[in-house]
Amino acid sequence: MTTRKIPGRGGGGSAHRISGPARLRILLGLLAAAAAAAALVACGSAGASSPSSSGSSSPAAAAASTVKTATITGVTVLTNSQGFTLYSFAPDTSTTSKCNGTCAQNWPPVQGPVTAAGVTGTFGTITRSDGSVQATFDGHPLYTFAGDTAPGQAKGNGLNAAGGLWHEITTSGTAAPAPAGSSSSGSGGYGY
Repeated sequence: MTTRKIPGRGGGGSAHRISGPARLRILLGLLAAAAAAAALVACGSAGASSPSSSGSSSPAAAAASTVKTATITGVTVLTNSQGFTLYSFAPDTSTTSKCNGTCAQNWPPVQGPVTAAGVTGTFGTITRSDGSVQATFDGHPLYTFAGDTAPGQAKGNGLNAAGGLWHEITTSGTAAPAPAGSSSSGSGGYGY
């Protein structure tokens, strides 16, 4: 017959039972660590299962890797993979984005690189001041607009905001005409 000592039941053992608030903190810490590990695994597997022409494992990069065309208000424009209009900012150069900080919150840069089937023009990338890579089309850095709340909208076309004019990107690479009756005063809460 074998005998064994049970910790905390006498016998002079050095083990002790953790109870009360300390036990709760340990359990919450373990749960938080498990949740963080699960989130990392989910993010890693989501990016790995998404096809991406850029070879990136980031879900955001995979979603932004393909652009397409759509006809919006009679003009064929580039859109992201979800159908949101892509824009250019007049003050930008072919190598530098002038839209940073609050501007980039309202006009999120399109992460690059991107491709589009059947579109003639040159897709490229620039490196932004924060080190991220932004997609370009025919030398124009690409953006979406926070004011477009559904696919097929072009509420940012012709706006004068953040120090310059915004235009939807046409498949020809030229600025789309501003819609009739549009204001170039930066109205709508985006003229910071």
